[in-house]
Amino acid sequence: MLHTEGTFAGKDGTSLYYQSWHPVAPPKAILGILHGLGGHSNLYRNIVQAIVPQGYAIYGMDLRGHGRSSGQRGYINQWTEFREDFDCFRQLIATQHPVLPCFVMGHSLGSIVVLDYALHDLDGLSGMILMAPPLKPVGVPPLRLAIGRMVSQVYPRFTLNTGISHKAISRNPEVVAAYMNDPLRHTKGTARLVTEYFKTIQWIEANLHYLQTPILLLHGSADAIALPESSNFLFEQIQVADKEFRFYPEAFHDLHNDTDYQQVVNDLLFWLERHIEGDLNWCQWSDSRGISA
Repeated sequence: MLHTEGTFAGKDGTSLYYQSWHPVAPPKAILGILHGLGGHSNLYRNIVQAIVPQGYAIYGMDLRGHGRSSGQRGYINQWTEFREDFDCFRQLIATQHPVLPCFVMGHSLGSIVVLDYALHDLDGLSGMILMAPPLKPVGVPPLRLAIGRMVSQVYPRFTLNTGISHKAISRNPEVVAAYMNDPLRHTKGTARLVTEYFKTIQWIEANLHYLQTPILLLHGSADAIALPESSNFLFEQIQVADKEFRFYPEAFHDLHNDTDYQQVVNDLLFWLERHIEGDLNWCQWSDSRGISA
């Protein structure tokens, strides 16, 4: 496995960090990964170690205000900054792999960035995987959200802790301990991020019927950060024929680092393989055991 890293410029010149992992042989497809709030691109090693040996190159970026990228922690001025940064990320990948299919996995906040992008660029992605999308009610305390909304117009950079417990991330205590001691992680949110997030959610809900991109939804039933109702709602509302929902009983928010991560990674790989092979007519509701309704 080959590893590279570097930086690229967002639309406004912000320096953004990315890294990539490549199989020894030429890859057959690309998987991009966008992390969640407070996270970064180093947190998806279980996916990298399982997917890259199967012939995929994986690219991960740190969103602005996260990880090794520039910007105030947890701050954006407008949601379009996320969308345009992601577009620059895709262009970076395209310059290195101009003819390969490109799939993208968004986790938590990253899934909202991916979904918003797909609705603005209907033909831009070969397919997308949304892990724990926080589209409906989220596990951030309502008082903190209310404060963020009120303060956004007068003090948009006002920062407060999200109030999300590390223990809600994974059932594996070693993962929780590693997250708590990770210097690249943060638990910060800003007033402007709150208002931009909710405006984007409203826009997405009003435009879901336009979605054309093949989609895989992954969600844990015990997710206290992005409540499972989000994926239920998405699956019911999107009209694209090629959609699949995998639901993991008792699983927490970071499915890729939870105790059942191997099943999650296997499901992700199986979905990618089917789409690489061109079998785009398979469309069913499935649970984590592969039982289809």
